[in-house]
Amino acid sequence: MNAVIVAVAVMLILSLLRINVVLSLVLGAFAGGLTSGMGMTATVESFTEGLGAGATIALSYGLLGGFAIAISKTGIPELLIAGILKVLNKNGESNRKGLVKVLIFLLIFMMSIFSQNLIPIHIAFIPLLIPPILKILNILEVDRRFIAVLIAVGLIGTYSFVPAGFGAIFQDIVSSQVTNAGMEASSSDVPIAMAIPIAGMLVGLGFAYFFYRKPRKYQNVDIEVEELQVSVSKRVIISTIVALIISLYTQIATGSMIVGAFSGIMIMYFTGALKWKEADEILSEGMKMMAFIGFVMIAANGFASVINATGHVDSLITSAVDLLEGNTSIAVFIMLMIGLVVTMGIGSSFATVPIIATLFVPLAQGLGMSPLAIICLIGTAGALGDAGSPASDSTLGPTAGLNVDGQHNHIWDTCVPTFTFINIPLVIFGWIACVFFL
Repeated sequence: MNAVIVAVAVMLILSLLRINVVLSLVLGAFAGGLTSGMGMTATVESFTEGLGAGATIALSYGLLGGFAIAISKTGIPELLIAGILKVLNKNGESNRKGLVKVLIFLLIFMMSIFSQNLIPIHIAFIPLLIPPILKILNILEVDRRFIAVLIAVGLIGTYSFVPAGFGAIFQDIVSSQVTNAGMEASSSDVPIAMAIPIAGMLVGLGFAYFFYRKPRKYQNVDIEVEELQVSVSKRVIISTIVALIISLYTQIATGSMIVGAFSGIMIMYFTGALKWKEADEILSEGMKMMAFIGFVMIAANGFASVINATGHVDSLITSAVDLLEGNTSIAVFIMLMIGLVVTMGIGSSFATVPIIATLFVPLAQGLGMSPLAIICLIGTAGALGDAGSPASDSTLGPTAGLNVDGQHNHIWDTCVPTFTFINIPLVIFGWIACVFFL
C-alpha cells in the first residue's frame, strides 16, 4: 500500500477522533515510514531532521503573537469594539443587527486579505482582532464556523491570486518549480491561471454563509458597554501606527517575520506605548497563545520529511495516471486529488508545490496540456488541502482566535467546514479551469 495514503489517512482519522493534532502528525509519520519499509531508525532520523525546518516558523509565530498582544494592550482594539457596540445598542437595535454583521464580516475579510500583502503578518492578526469581536458575535448569535471559512478564504484566495506579499512568494514558487520541471513559466501567469479556482472559493463562501446563516448560541459573555469606553491617547495611537509601519518595512527589507515582529515590539517600548516592566508578561502571553500553532508546524515539517523520504509520492502519481490511458480530464482530476492528499498531510501549500511540480509537469506535458492549464493544475493542487488540514496555519490561526473561550473545536468547527466549503469548490472549479485552458 502507498505510504503517503497510509500516513495521511492515519493523521486525519486520529484528528477526527479528537486526538491531539501533534500526536496525530507524529503517529501518521511513523505509520507512513514503516509502511514504506524505511524501518524505525530511518523513520525517526528522517522525522527528526525535518523538525528543524519548523523552528523558524514557530519562533516567528511566537514573536508575532507577542506583537499582537502588545498592540491589544494599548486599548486600541477596545476602541473598535466600543464603537461597534454603540451602533448595536442604539435605538432600533433589531434593524441594525444586519448592518453590524456586514461590518464585522467585511472587517474580518479585509484583514484576512491585507494580512497577506498590505500588512504581511499572515495569521498574526487573528489573535489580535478575533477575541474582542467574539463578544459581539455572541450577542448576534453568529455561527463561528462561517467566520473560520471567511478567514480561510481571505488567506488562501489572496496568496493564490494577488501577486504581492505572501502571494508573490507563492506565485514565484509555482512559476519557478514549473520552470525547473521543464516548462517555462512566469509568475505573472499564475493569477490568470488561478482566477477560475479562486472564483470557486468565493462561491463556496456564499454556500457557507447560506448553510451557517441560522443563529447559533454560545455561552453568554458578560459585556458591560460602559466598561468598553476606553480612552487612548493620540501618542499611543501614533506610536502603534509607527510600530506597524516599521515592522512591515523591516519584514520586507530583511525577509524575516522574526525581525519584523521584534522591531515592532521594540518601537512600542521605546516610544512609551508600552512599559518595559510589561515586556515579559506580554511576550509570554503572546507566545503561549501561539505555542500550539508552533508545535503543530514543527511536527508538520517532520511529517513532510518522512513523506518525502518514503519516495512514494512519485509512485502514487505515476500509478494513478497510468490507469487513465491518456484520458486528460480524468487525469487532471486524479492529480488534483493527489495534491489534496499531499497538502492535507503536510499542511502547507507552499511546501506542497515543489513536491508535486517535479512529477505533475512532465505528466501534464505528456497529456498535451497547455502552459496555463499546467500552471492552474500546479497552483490549484498546491492550494488544495491548505483549508481543511489540521496542520495548516490557515485552520490553526482561525481556531486560535475563535476558541479563546473553549467553544470552538479545531477539527469539527474549523477543519471540516473549511474543507467542505473551500476544498470541494476548489476541486470542481480547478478541474473546470484546467479543462478550459487545455
